[in-house]
Amino acid sequence: MKKTLLTLAAALGLVATAAQAQGTYPTRPITLVVPFSAGGTTDVVARLMADHMGRTLGQQLVVENVTGAGGTVGVTRVSKAEPDGYTILMGNLGTQAASVGLYPKLAYDPRVDFEPIMNSAATPMLVVAKKDLPVKDFKEFVAYLKANAPKMNYGSGGVGSTSHLTCLFLESLLGVKPQHVPFRGSGPALNALLGGQVDYVCDQTVAIVPTVQAKEANGLVVAVQNRLPVIPDVPTSAEQGLPQFQATGWNALFAPKGTPKDIITKLNAAAKAALKDETTRKRLLDLGAELPDEAGQTPEALAKLVSSEIDKWVPVIKASGVTGQ
Repeated sequence: MKKTLLTLAAALGLVATAAQAQGTYPTRPITLVVPFSAGGTTDVVARLMADHMGRTLGQQLVVENVTGAGGTVGVTRVSKAEPDGYTILMGNLGTQAASVGLYPKLAYDPRVDFEPIMNSAATPMLVVAKKDLPVKDFKEFVAYLKANAPKMNYGSGGVGSTSHLTCLFLESLLGVKPQHVPFRGSGPALNALLGGQVDYVCDQTVAIVPTVQAKEANGLVVAVQNRLPVIPDVPTSAEQGLPQFQATGWNALFAPKGTPKDIITKLNAAAKAALKDETTRKRLLDLGAELPDEAGQTPEALAKLVSSEIDKWVPVIKASGVTGQ
């Protein structure tokens, strides 16, 4: 009897300890996996969010870049991590939607293997050419691309990345097939553009607006309805005669499936606080990001976004015949 009581007491003690640990989450640093190299859009958004979220939570969010296979290596790692709130992900359109169409043997299902936390930022897409490409605007670029497509190339953050999808979409609209040069993130792709190794990129504003502002490359067009205040001289696709060219990327926080709801709630609250912070908001807006409204900041809204983006992009990818490495 005494042994039974001691065993019961020990079990109750473990339950109490676990409940207390969960209630005081986080008690140690949190790893925020970015599935692309440093310097790209997802990395920039992750670091801005992590800085403020860490202050709110009282523990540092350590950004870890885990690259490979269009971001799916890093995402797979998070999908298999302990669901304790100490390993989370900054995913994007490519890793959480396009990957479904690109990789027949994808090691995770974006719709079921993650707990959505919050959409952090929408990022309009921008077509940017190297400085010495002999075109003055997007109309001239389209004509030049149609005439020289087999000899031209473009860089992207990897097969299935948002930058790749956007250029693929543009290809389909124009009926051209330039050479695709994938990198381990949009940061290296941008470096290749600046070095003249690729002719153009289709990238998210957060990564490339400073380059356009500095006139280090030629910003040709933004693939949204309205001009962006941060680069007001760059026209929209509608203004340049291709109104159907509309593309917006996004970057969002996820945790492994099974992460306790109260931890998701705490992470969501910290992410919301980051977007309410004037300094964080300004830094994201100055880079051309579009921030979700209050209704778009819930886990439920992010789950719906993932599902709708899979439905939108998978048919496009399958029609193109492109597959992941």
